[in-house]
Amino acid sequence: MIHPTALVHPGARLGAAVSIGAYSIIGEHVEIGAGTRVGPHVVITGHTRLGEGNRVFQFCSLGEEPQDKKYAGEPTCLEIGDDNVIREFCTFNIGTAQDVGATRLGDHNWIMAYVHIAHDCQVGHHTVFANNATLAGHVHIGDYAILGGFTGVHQFCRVGAHVITGIASVVRQDIPPFITVAGNPLAPFGINSEGLKRRGYSAEALAALKRAYKTLYKSGLSLAEAHASIAATAQTQPELAPLAAFLAESLASASRGIIR
Repeated sequence: MIHPTALVHPGARLGAAVSIGAYSIIGEHVEIGAGTRVGPHVVITGHTRLGEGNRVFQFCSLGEEPQDKKYAGEPTCLEIGDDNVIREFCTFNIGTAQDVGATRLGDHNWIMAYVHIAHDCQVGHHTVFANNATLAGHVHIGDYAILGGFTGVHQFCRVGAHVITGIASVVRQDIPPFITVAGNPLAPFGINSEGLKRRGYSAEALAALKRAYKTLYKSGLSLAEAHASIAATAQTQPELAPLAAFLAESLASASRGIIR
């Protein structure tokens, strides 16, 4: 299922029922899992692994060298999981030796056109990136996060699970899980209630998350004090555990801080 105009290096490893479209180029160190469909005019290079059941649309570039002046040809990689949709003109780069050496995209992600995922980014599962969403290097994106169109995320920022960003959001600090944000400068606008309902969160869980949001953003407490309160409540309300863990990591690390 390889178009006669495609160039597939003999060293590339292709699983069963893989299809490669016209004029696409597949490099020597590329591995593509069973059932993945690669459209026309796609370039997949570097040490890049795609899992099973992915669909890559035309004019994408996957696995190219990072846009980092420190990169000196180290054999870093790009890892893409299963059942992802990657639309037109997306660019995903391999990692660097200054981080974990791998850029990763998990499973069941919906990546729209013109998305850039830079070196060493770690993207979870079931995310949605709308058109032109852009990640600088070393960004972490949690499961089920939704980035609105033209969202830009600064390097080393973390976006928690179930976050949703409005169109043209500029992310310069970490966004805790479950939060809705928008704007430049970025501001919080409550929890992502509709998304959480669709994912099966109960009314009781949503109420607990709303109270935690008020503790973090409306109580006047410091970040350390808000974290202590949310962590204590999480002992009996486990839906708050991801939020408490995220805040603990922000307090313990030299991160860029959270939006507040």
